[in-house]
Amino acid sequence: MINTDFIIYVAVAILLIAMFLNMLRFIKGPTLVDKIIAFDVLSISGLVLIGILAILSNRMIYIDVAIVYGLLSFMGVIVVAKYIQKGL
Repeated sequence: MINTDFIIYVAVAILLIAMFLNMLRFIKGPTLVDKIIAFDVLSISGLVLIGILAILSNRMIYIDVAIVYGLLSFMGVIVVAKYIQKGL
């Protein structure tokens, strides 16, 4: 039977590979929209990593940190989207 910690570590490894590939898209993105989407995906991946860290360390205070980080990330994407539309 597979241990749940093993599954979590495999998921973290896959997530880190996805974050690395997404970082390449953020750096090499041909358009500004590609870079914004890559940044949003990176911040969501960071939220997932914080959540996994909270579960593994059994410290639920990290969930509060993830919520604040998620709200700030969402607001940042909204501000950049408004800037692109020239409404700021």
